[in-house]
Amino acid sequence: MQNGLHFISGLPRSGSTLLAAILRQNPRLHAGMSSPVGSLFMALQGAMSRRNEAAIFIDEMQKREILKGVFDNYYHAIHPTKMVLDTNRAWCSKLPTLVKLFPEAKVICCVRHVPWIMDSLERLIRQNAFELSGIFNFESLNTVYTRVNRLATSDGLVGFAIDALREAFWGENASRLILVGYEALCKDPSGTLDQIYDFLGESRFAHDFENVEYEADDFDLGIGTPNLHKVRRKVSWLERETVLPPELFNRFANDAFWMIPELNTHNVPVISPRG
Repeated sequence: MQNGLHFISGLPRSGSTLLAAILRQNPRLHAGMSSPVGSLFMALQGAMSRRNEAAIFIDEMQKREILKGVFDNYYHAIHPTKMVLDTNRAWCSKLPTLVKLFPEAKVICCVRHVPWIMDSLERLIRQNAFELSGIFNFESLNTVYTRVNRLATSDGLVGFAIDALREAFWGENASRLILVGYEALCKDPSGTLDQIYDFLGESRFAHDFENVEYEADDFDLGIGTPNLHKVRRKVSWLERETVLPPELFNRFANDAFWMIPELNTHNVPVISPRG
């Protein structure tokens, strides 16, 4: 990748699309919502595993070049002039492989208190009362309890992302991470972006936080979840009451391990509302 490659990962509904929408204002950068690269990467890993009897003919160097080629070819029209930030929640679980492919790469992990992630997803479901969401396999018969429980499982949308983040946070490649709190991004976008640029070793850019644009309407409608990737034009923080029943909200109230200094043994930088 001629102008560098970094990753955006972390938790769902935690500002990754908003961050990408802001970063793409910078003509030196390319960023967006989850790209197809992650799913292609995972599919190729599976195809080159021993479940494919012909994989015996693919050596480690070929595997390396094939996986790296996904990035090179997908971004071939972009990386000659821009640094790429590829987004996928699964990247936190793929750090050992990514580090070997891209030794200079870093990962921006968007995080948020888990009750508000669940609340945000539940709000989307209720706002789209006449749509069945692909997040829940377009099933009609479910409740807020079944939805939250499904999201929280180890292979659920939220549960998997949390486990992947924990793996990266306590892993040997934790020095490549920066955790960006959703609240910090909304309350202090200028200060948050300055810290991100410093982390990436890039010169800062004067972003317009009053006019942020990003559209993925066709994608969102296709998975039955309109406004999933919608961002407000002005970056701001909105206080609100949760729509979750108290027992569901309280169930995840203390799940913010990255905010506890004693647990941050690798000194992963965390951008919180208090800096």
